[in-house]
Amino acid sequence: MPAVSVIIPAYNTAGHIGVALGSVFAQIFTDYEVILVNDGSSDTARLEQAIRPYVSRITYLTQENLGPSAARNLGIQHAQGEFLAFLDSDDAWLPHYLAEQMKFLHSDPALDMVFCDAALEGDINTAGKTFMQLCPSTGPVTFESLLISQTQPVTSGTIVRRQKVTEAGLFDETIRHSEDHDLWLRVVYAGGRMAYQRQVLLRRNVRPDSQGSAPASLLAGEGRTLRKLDQDLDLSSRTRALLAQRLRIIEAELAFIEGKAFVLAGEREKACESLSRANALVPTTKLRALLIGLRLAPRLTVLGARFLHRRKSRQSPK
Repeated sequence: MPAVSVIIPAYNTAGHIGVALGSVFAQIFTDYEVILVNDGSSDTARLEQAIRPYVSRITYLTQENLGPSAARNLGIQHAQGEFLAFLDSDDAWLPHYLAEQMKFLHSDPALDMVFCDAALEGDINTAGKTFMQLCPSTGPVTFESLLISQTQPVTSGTIVRRQKVTEAGLFDETIRHSEDHDLWLRVVYAGGRMAYQRQVLLRRNVRPDSQGSAPASLLAGEGRTLRKLDQDLDLSSRTRALLAQRLRIIEAELAFIEGKAFVLAGEREKACESLSRANALVPTTKLRALLIGLRLAPRLTVLGARFLHRRKSRQSPK
């Protein structure tokens, strides 16, 4: 049996899968198997051409497009390793990734999961930075620290004990965004122990067309996850209060995203409604200023917002 089962879900990433697989087979740690799940990609012909150099060394599975949760679950069902290492098909590991992650896990046999830092690529606004610089993980990993994003695992930088994932119920296949966040919360709730190391062992590709890139989709998925867990789990009053606070923040951010879209479309009344809702949930100086601008100088405010949006769009990679 291999020590690690590497699970790679792929959906319309034929142009990236070769780099992802190449990074796996460049590992100095070699006690692993690779399971690639084609999640109903429309570029299957190109994908299968790209994986041809590796096909004899991987388990290649296909399914209709059911989302990343179902794709990873299919991989888990075929996995033989004690540990599961998840890698998105557009990311890549550094050669010592598995060696360092397994070394960290073996340094404390009580640990069930470890995640590392990642160098960000692909987006001019974040390139050259690391994930933990933008989303710091501080303190021990607990249910509450995950809940309020004080600790934030990168899925492509995560290795977890297969038994703990199975005990937690696998990925929720009804969730297509923030599905990993949902699972990590359930793993910790079920008694799994997590930790992180600050080594950069992963290259994370930030793509605007990635399934998990749209902020509104991620936030909506997180909100759905938290409402589900609030209903399903026996949480303390303190934890429920933190959960409610996090939901308010999510709803405020979603209302802001909606309001911003209305501003760019020149729909002042709808923009004011959404932004007022966001400000009522989580008041900020920026929101108050924007609302004042829309009421006193709507045309100038809309023109200014469009100018800033175009400038940011020109800076982003195509």
